[in-house]
Amino acid sequence: MKTGIAILVVSESSLQLSLTIAKHLPGSNLYSSFESIFTDTIPSIATFLKEHFNRFEAFVFVGSLGICVRSIAPFITDKHTDPAIVNIDSTGKYIVSVLSGHIGGANSLTKQIARITGGQAVITTQSDNTDLWALDTLGKTYQWKETVHNATMNKLIASFVNKKPVALLLEVRDQGTSYLERTKPDHVSIYYRYEEIPQQNFAILIAVTPRLYNPAIPTLHFHPQVFHVGIGCRKNCFPQGISQYIESVIIQQQLSPLSIRSISTIELKKDEPLLQELQAYFPDSELHIYQADELKDINIPNPSDKVFEVTGVYGIAESSARKSARNGTLLIEKQKGMLKEGNDFTFALAQDAASYRKGHIEIVGAGPGDPELISVRGRRMLEEADLILYAGSLVPEELTHCAKPGAIVRSSAALNLEEQFELMKQFYDKGLFVVRLHTGDPCIYGAIQEQMAFFDTYGMSYHITPGISSFQAAAAALQSQFTIPERVQTIILTRGEGRTPMPEKEKLHLLAKSQSTMCIFLSAGVVEQVQEELLQHYPPTTPVAACYHLTWKDERIYRGELQNLVKIVKDNNLTLTTMIVVGEAIDNREGLSKLYSSNFHHLFRK
Repeated sequence: MKTGIAILVVSESSLQLSLTIAKHLPGSNLYSSFESIFTDTIPSIATFLKEHFNRFEAFVFVGSLGICVRSIAPFITDKHTDPAIVNIDSTGKYIVSVLSGHIGGANSLTKQIARITGGQAVITTQSDNTDLWALDTLGKTYQWKETVHNATMNKLIASFVNKKPVALLLEVRDQGTSYLERTKPDHVSIYYRYEEIPQQNFAILIAVTPRLYNPAIPTLHFHPQVFHVGIGCRKNCFPQGISQYIESVIIQQQLSPLSIRSISTIELKKDEPLLQELQAYFPDSELHIYQADELKDINIPNPSDKVFEVTGVYGIAESSARKSARNGTLLIEKQKGMLKEGNDFTFALAQDAASYRKGHIEIVGAGPGDPELISVRGRRMLEEADLILYAGSLVPEELTHCAKPGAIVRSSAALNLEEQFELMKQFYDKGLFVVRLHTGDPCIYGAIQEQMAFFDTYGMSYHITPGISSFQAAAAALQSQFTIPERVQTIILTRGEGRTPMPEKEKLHLLAKSQSTMCIFLSAGVVEQVQEELLQHYPPTTPVAACYHLTWKDERIYRGELQNLVKIVKDNNLTLTTMIVVGEAIDNREGLSKLYSSNFHHLFRK
């Protein structure tokens, strides 16, 4: 198995640059034909390559490109097995991807080194330079297994990069299919059902599917890992032939065995030879062993009282398959088999629930207001959404301007909770993608708990994308570190008592005892009470800041002392969207962290 990166220092003039690259390139080692205390000495580059060409994942030549090309020429065999080769001139100005750009990873390594040296990455692969998908590495990137039908990979790639019309079939939803939808070139048309593809209109088909089809046109199949096989068997079941039998049944159902992700069973069967046989037959499959208590409440279509008497579970194969599939649908219900006397077994197959192209709700944190402060993932979610429901009274509308054509964008400001649910469920039930956009981080005063309770009640798929909170924006705007070594090590996020009562143990005057840095949300309207409670423990001269519309275009920040907080808020007409910060950390420049002290040693600096 190939591992590591060999950096070949061609001449002594390249040594300093090579040392810099090695320092910032994990898994790399330096080799040179001249003696140096910084490198491993080799007899010659040619001898080293002859002995180690298939040992390393990548070779980085620092020196002449001509030397690099002549040195590797005798050992090049196949792009599927050759290591990545990168060449850097001795000044670090040009970093060239020489060999195995996609499959071997030379292109990505070239870009990585260019970031280290500040040089220019030179990549000649057409798909990279035209912003087209690298078809020969997509499978590896997203853990899909690939097969080619009616063509070779090279012919498929040639048709694709020459912009022949392409049909893209997406029958699952995962990170990879989201990427393909988001970056679709103009010559690609997306379909979600195989039957709807007019194959005569396309030169090639790219299919991301766990199913088996027999298309008439050249096809690149990507098989995502979404199937989970559940296994039950008699004690000491003789395994020979069972793996092949299970595979044949799966294929008969027009499903791909290449999409099998796991083999699952109950604790009682963990030492059965059949499990080892199945794992060996279906490479890369995970093994999941479950306790009876983990399986007993899973609904299955074919329960058995006899199995329950022995195991405490009404069906091992179906329940373990569904458990691994996160309660996904059984595509193959329990099948009984006996290939010879004494090797009775059962199996079932389920598809991972998360892989279905069904409705999904993403709760996204918009950040404090500046459209550029939303996370990369959050921005991507907005670009992909079919419905964006945003908190219009708190989130700037500009954040929704990246919505794709045809997407519906609505403010929730005028909608009550029931109306919001109704709108989201309407899109969800059509199998569409909904983004619920909240201010800051949705988990901090985001009012998402009641929404998630609704989603849970209806068994709806949802996920949370965190955002930058306004307390973090406050620290940045105030140019203050909210913790001071040996003086303040706690940040309290809280609010004053308004219409929603505060728990008795969380009253502001109790929290103020610690004199920590306190960030007080949603409290400009009760500022008199806030000041009164804080003054019970903070000195009157404690620094405060009232931060209005942090990161918005009309941001305003007022500094002062705690004894004047009410005056600051009232005189400047500050309203609900104001963050109040109190504590000696504001504007502090005293105290040294040990993290960067020359006397403080850790894992990365010894």
